[in-house]
Amino acid sequence: MSEFPTAAGQSSAKIGMYRWRICAMLLAATTINYIDRQVLGVLAPFLQEEIGWNEIEYGYIVTAFQAAYAIGLLCTGAIIDRLGTRIGYAIAIAVWSIAAMSHALAASVVGFMLARFMLGLGEAGNFPAAIKTVAEWFPRRERALATGIFNSGSNIGAIVAPLMVPIVAVTWGWQAAFLVTGVLSMTWLAAWLLTYRPPEQQPRLTAAELAHIRSDPPEAAVRVPWARILRHRQAWAFVAAKFITDPVWWFFLFWLPKFLHAEYGLTLLGLGLPLIVIFVLADVGSIAGGWLAGRFIKLGWSVNRARKGAMLVCALCVVPIVFAAQADNLWLAVGLIGLATAGHQGWSANVFTLTSDMFPRHAVASVVGMGGFAGAVGGMMIATFTGFLLEATGSYLPLFLMAGSAYLVALAVVHALAPRLQPARLDTGPATSQSL
Repeated sequence: MSEFPTAAGQSSAKIGMYRWRICAMLLAATTINYIDRQVLGVLAPFLQEEIGWNEIEYGYIVTAFQAAYAIGLLCTGAIIDRLGTRIGYAIAIAVWSIAAMSHALAASVVGFMLARFMLGLGEAGNFPAAIKTVAEWFPRRERALATGIFNSGSNIGAIVAPLMVPIVAVTWGWQAAFLVTGVLSMTWLAAWLLTYRPPEQQPRLTAAELAHIRSDPPEAAVRVPWARILRHRQAWAFVAAKFITDPVWWFFLFWLPKFLHAEYGLTLLGLGLPLIVIFVLADVGSIAGGWLAGRFIKLGWSVNRARKGAMLVCALCVVPIVFAAQADNLWLAVGLIGLATAGHQGWSANVFTLTSDMFPRHAVASVVGMGGFAGAVGGMMIATFTGFLLEATGSYLPLFLMAGSAYLVALAVVHALAPRLQPARLDTGPATSQSL
């Protein structure tokens, strides 16, 4: 993609493209973030046999990550708002790099739980920092696309992991897979500290591009207490959307390799191609979801109608997954799951953008952190539930049924709480809501 549209009809090539380099760095960080967390999911069917954990214990290992992720998200948004994205992001990735490599020392369920807990604490900083960076570097009309691009890193990471991890594990042992991903994180950290500066302090940024980035009406740069944010229905709309739908994505990450191994007998090396297909489709969905909302806006739709219209399309893409649990053909199941992951990632790009639609830049990371906390709590619940369900029944059908309905339910809740996506007036009190 060589040019991005601006309000004046000019191309970004004339204004400058440096903000898209920042977006590329966010894409790289998110890719590494998901490689780190996906290593366990890829190796899970085989580590389960080597370490000897059962479905319930694996559920506890996943829950440890989710618990730390929830705690981290509750704190990191406010920390990043206070320290800024350069330092806040650096601290987060340093923690998760060390935690990722510490998995190589684990030899028991408890050891993996401790390593996953520390990984969750560090990785919790990625999305609050990235969303805040987008809010700082992009005008509102470009944020959905920028978010969709960097958020596609979650799918790229999920593609790279099943491609890379089995080869590394078979060649050098499963411990090496965790060490390699930790080194990738540390490499990104060095590049970030050497090159990143806020827009006003970046000498490579042209005056024209800075003016474009700051083309939205100015916002007061004051810190807002969480208590004031939570008085607004707009905040609860984002929190509810994350709580209802994030658990589905966590299920995809940590249980799809086990599902494919259990239902279709795939080996460690055999998991690669189906998982790559699934997450390539998710990658397409991430960018397409952000593009679709922007396209609707260009057609003259309001931001409210465009955002929710794109979310509805994405939600409908997830519904057919209800048939995946009973598919008697591997590639039919892969297609249905891939369509659902595409729907989720397109949904996610728009849900994240809701925060910058409804909140000023200085509050975005805090709101994202609150929503991420809710999503991680939901992920904790689904992880423990899934472990007990599979240990008792071995059936994935109830899980796919919940996944297929979650997004339509979430969209209804978002619309009920924020019918017009009206910006929250944090300086006064709860913003009023009107019907669409």
